[in-house]
Amino acid sequence: MALFLRTITILAALTVAAPASAKAGLFEPETAVLDNGMQVIVVSKTRAPIVTHMVWYKAGSIDEPLGKSGVAHFLEHLMFKGTTNTPSGEFSSTIARNGGNDNAFTSYDYTAYFQNIAADRLELVMQLEADRMTNLILDPAEIETEREVVLEERRTRTDNSPGARLREQAMAAFYLNHPYRRPIIGWESEIRAITQQDLEDFYGRWYAPNNAVLVVVGDVTMEEVLPLAEKTYGVIPARAVEPPPVQLEPEHIIDQEISMRDANVREPSWSKRYLAPSYLYGETEHAYALQVLSEILSGGSTSRLYNALVVEDETASSAGAWYSPSSRGPSSLGFWVAPARDGDLDQAVAAMEAQIALLRDEGVTEDEVSRAIIRLQDSAELAKDSFRGIARLLGAAATIGRDLDEVEAWPERIGSVTAEDVNAAIQAVLVDAGSLSTRLLPLENGDVTPASGDRS
Repeated sequence: MALFLRTITILAALTVAAPASAKAGLFEPETAVLDNGMQVIVVSKTRAPIVTHMVWYKAGSIDEPLGKSGVAHFLEHLMFKGTTNTPSGEFSSTIARNGGNDNAFTSYDYTAYFQNIAADRLELVMQLEADRMTNLILDPAEIETEREVVLEERRTRTDNSPGARLREQAMAAFYLNHPYRRPIIGWESEIRAITQQDLEDFYGRWYAPNNAVLVVVGDVTMEEVLPLAEKTYGVIPARAVEPPPVQLEPEHIIDQEISMRDANVREPSWSKRYLAPSYLYGETEHAYALQVLSEILSGGSTSRLYNALVVEDETASSAGAWYSPSSRGPSSLGFWVAPARDGDLDQAVAAMEAQIALLRDEGVTEDEVSRAIIRLQDSAELAKDSFRGIARLLGAAATIGRDLDEVEAWPERIGSVTAEDVNAAIQAVLVDAGSLSTRLLPLENGDVTPASGDRS
């Protein structure tokens, strides 16, 4: 049950959605809406007699009540327990007996459940998924058992990983007000305090057909899927779902730095992030240009940062940048660097800061933009081959509320980006103040505490 890379990066970059119909293009999806408001998206792929079936709920960790961090992810775990019709543990066992596999993930913006299975078993997984949409049993004993599973997951993935702990602290420091500052898995103290009523309230508020998106990709057609969807999901009554409040992030006006030392760190590293728009938040006109910029900076071994810091200067063992516009709220443009073996972190940081300054002062060239666009468009073609990747892309897109035609037009929109567009985005995002820097460091001789932090 995962919380939530080249092709994967492109899938994230493409993320956009679907209320009606779309022109033929990248994935050629078909869409419909059931009478109860559930959106249906189908992509026919006849390469193999299998399907990926996903149900997405428009509820993630940003929709949790204050003080209840982790409730969305906790509920995701409990969705695999019993219903009034299916005994506890039988959901996944049934999928496995029929030759399939299943899982789920929680993100900041949504929660999704999926199965990969033979196409002739599609009705079965729809029946099972529709059942737990409305008939979940939240048994007190199973809640306590699963609480320990979630806490162990947090220990394994976060508490035992210096990098993960630092990233968690960085998010909490970077976002001053937006709920992206809270970890998806939740703070340990709040996971321990989540009650049965908290879980029931979250389930009752958000798990409704009119707050869900069904995506099916594989050896099926809309003509086959829609009657099954109406038979299983369509009989569930719609419920009033109050829209989530608009979550705003104040202007960032000071630079911050946090650092952490840990005995398990062998090589130091540094990162720096700036508040950035997404497809839906802030100065959205810069989203496509920032994707091109990220590709220029970090798109493989010939990228600007790798070539400058690893190949030419030899001050770094790795260097790059990140950006994804696929979120309901604000995003970030970030940079990272790790020094060359036995090298000096300060020297590597200075070299990266010089590259950031060069971006501000000189921008990028049309040649860099043209080559980045070709790579991005080529990667978009590769995305067509993954059933699950397509389902994740379109489901995430629909769930955050964008138009499916934008997915189909993504290669053309990326292709229209100019150097002038990218340089305007650089000036909008790489501002003089408001960044957050992090340092992950090994313990020094004489250190007696595993971690330290400061802000400036």
